[in-house]
Amino acid sequence: MEIDPRRLRVLLAIARTGGVLAAADELGITPSAVSQQLNKLEDETGHALVLRTPKGSALTPAGLAVAEAGEEIERALSVARARIEGGATVAGVVRVGAFTSFIRTVVIPRLPEWRTQYPQLQIRIVEDDFPAMMRLLRQRQLDAVVVEHDSTTADPRLLSAGMTEEPLLDEPWKLVVPSGALLTTENIDLARLPLPRLGVESTAANALVLGRLRRSTGAPMDTAHQYQETLTALALVAAGEGIAILPTLALSGVVHDGVDILDVPGLGTRRIVLRRFDRRRSTSAPVDTVARLLRESAAAFDTRSAS
Repeated sequence: MEIDPRRLRVLLAIARTGGVLAAADELGITPSAVSQQLNKLEDETGHALVLRTPKGSALTPAGLAVAEAGEEIERALSVARARIEGGATVAGVVRVGAFTSFIRTVVIPRLPEWRTQYPQLQIRIVEDDFPAMMRLLRQRQLDAVVVEHDSTTADPRLLSAGMTEEPLLDEPWKLVVPSGALLTTENIDLARLPLPRLGVESTAANALVLGRLRRSTGAPMDTAHQYQETLTALALVAAGEGIAILPTLALSGVVHDGVDILDVPGLGTRRIVLRRFDRRRSTSAPVDTVARLLRESAAAFDTRSAS
């Protein structure tokens, strides 16, 4: 299989923007040119790479595999460019919004290393919820935001004009129940669990999971309490007040006393993405550097959690 690697950026643009027209705008070329390059890439691979739907374009399994290869090449070139230019030449302040578990697990452990590697680059972290971060991004008070959504559910939170989205990490949802609450952990029926679900804020990705499960099972799902922080959810579950659906990242590095954490078919995965504006501006070099660092740190966490 001979692939022209220059065509991979077209596939990546489609994956990140969700359609041919948006990809054309992102790349600064015509939609016809995007379609031609995509067709040639599909001919080279011998597989359909993009599925066109009424809501946009989605990658097929073959498309995901090729896009992942493209991202690896993109990362390698970014590393090479940074080495050629020298870390000290990347200067400026980059303001990144993100949610708690990503900051705690993926960002903070790498800050000392990044500070040494890029002494003139200042990374400012803002921890907040989704609505507040997106408002600050639209107002250009943040340069980029890390957000989450349930990858199995169509995300209703559409991108603003000129905004791009690139994947950082996919991770499985976990079912968290009081220790010993289930007599067996095999063939768990999500519609018949004996305890209520703990409630979450409506814009949280967990809420999308609960809605998806409610629709798929056709069964009512009572909720009790409402939490925002993972530690609160774990304490409530340990006290027997309910069960929670939490992502792997949020459970990393915290105490699990009094709870059982289970893998359950059908829960799906949480997708973590980076959103920002205007990747083509020459002044965005510091933001590009921070985006690359976040991708590499998320990939490293994914590798560690899989091993």
